[in-house]
Amino acid sequence: MANEAKTPSAKGLSADSVGLVGAIVIGLSCIAPPYTLTGAIGPTAAAVGHQLPAILLIGFVPMLLTAFGYRELNSAIPDAGTSFTWGVRAFGPYLGWMNGWGLIIATTVVLSNLAGIAVDFFYLAVSQITGRPEIAQLSQNIGINILTCLVFMAVATWISYRDMQTAQVVQYVLVGFELLIFIGFGAVMFYLAYSGQAYHFNQIQLSWFNPFELGSMAQLAAGVSVALFIYWGWDVTLTMSEETKGSASTPGRAATLTVTIVVVIYMFVSLGAMSYAGVDPADALGLGNPKIANNAFFALATPVLGSGAILISLAVLVSTMASLQSTAVSPARTMLSMAYYGAAPEKLASIHPKYFTPGFSTVVAAVAAGTFYTVMRFLSEKVLWDTVATLGAMICFYYGLTALACVVYFRKRWFTSLGSFLMTFLFPGLGAVMLFGLLAITTYDSFDPNFGSGSEIGGIGLVFILMLFLLGLGVVLMLICRFRYPDFFAGKSPLHKSVAPVTGQEEPPTMIANS
Repeated sequence: MANEAKTPSAKGLSADSVGLVGAIVIGLSCIAPPYTLTGAIGPTAAAVGHQLPAILLIGFVPMLLTAFGYRELNSAIPDAGTSFTWGVRAFGPYLGWMNGWGLIIATTVVLSNLAGIAVDFFYLAVSQITGRPEIAQLSQNIGINILTCLVFMAVATWISYRDMQTAQVVQYVLVGFELLIFIGFGAVMFYLAYSGQAYHFNQIQLSWFNPFELGSMAQLAAGVSVALFIYWGWDVTLTMSEETKGSASTPGRAATLTVTIVVVIYMFVSLGAMSYAGVDPADALGLGNPKIANNAFFALATPVLGSGAILISLAVLVSTMASLQSTAVSPARTMLSMAYYGAAPEKLASIHPKYFTPGFSTVVAAVAAGTFYTVMRFLSEKVLWDTVATLGAMICFYYGLTALACVVYFRKRWFTSLGSFLMTFLFPGLGAVMLFGLLAITTYDSFDPNFGSGSEIGGIGLVFILMLFLLGLGVVLMLICRFRYPDFFAGKSPLHKSVAPVTGQEEPPTMIANS
């Protein structure tokens, strides 16, 4: 579609640019199944053994319940600000602002991590293609690593900066390639396992799906914490609501379908890997072996695919690149909405006149992620990974708060019908309880210096300190905005209606001018 034919949304975004399939594809690219599962399946198998499928299902439950809450909120208020907008409507300006901050900081940290992983797999793939193992070590050179990382970020930012049609075309190609290879990898492992060619054959058992066979609550918490990482990112479909065809229904459907598709992919590939190699930590290729925990599928690639092992490296590389581009969508549109409603600098609400995208906010998100990665890489690689370990808390914080916002906002509708009771109260309420419970466990465990990399300051775990720092930084920035934009925090924004009407969809909030 030509740019001239586009219709801008209330905020100036390109309306009707993304269909249901396009939204699902972008959601899948943000989650990045090959990248997330290859890094998570090892630690999870080490923690829970054969109960890996059970953990995948348990981790799926709070995500699905929360997605129902997101769907209901989007149906009533389709807005690119998602967690920020809905948080303000339910809780007021302060908690709503912090909810938006939780999304922004989580996605910014993920952007930096994705770029770093992309660098590692880029040089790994080049070394495999050329047959020169020394090339893989280039990613360990700080200067080369940072420069390559910033180039990847710049390319992803350029794609996000352009119109959503360009982004969709890129995502169709990248996601199609990565999922074809990844699902094919699972299928080959199943074939080898059940044709007598397994490394260590394990017959699939129903007991693998039983969480009650876990040894302790600590195992359950550890497994579910990892599961949150592998499902995170589906909410990007909601941040595109103003650019989606059928903005009140399509983004919510895309979110629930994306989460469901992902759990099916994860289950298929994980069961294939368990059938082929098992989970014994004493086996060289066992999924629970700590020596291959960080990249289990790379270890399995050659035994399973032979000369085609390079395809796994390429799938993970493509997966991280696709996710790098799509993940930038969420923070840019959240900042756009915060500025649009007078809660942040007005410049963040600027829309590119040709592409109808939040160009300035997109660049700000990329610069923040690039700066974060550069600083942390110079300080210590352990600091970077400890920061990434705090993502579980950030995810629980803003997902849980948004699910709770659904419960609070729709409180007049709870008992109007069975559907309303389930979708606006029971399901999102349970999702919020689960996520806040995990947040409490993570916060308690992270106080221990042994949590994460084992780094500490004054006997307190570095992950706990980083969690407090990131949330504290948000509080400081919010107070600065409180001083600069008093009208928003005084309740003069059109967002400050606190309860949904009993029936019907609301009129979208209008803009409040910055003071």
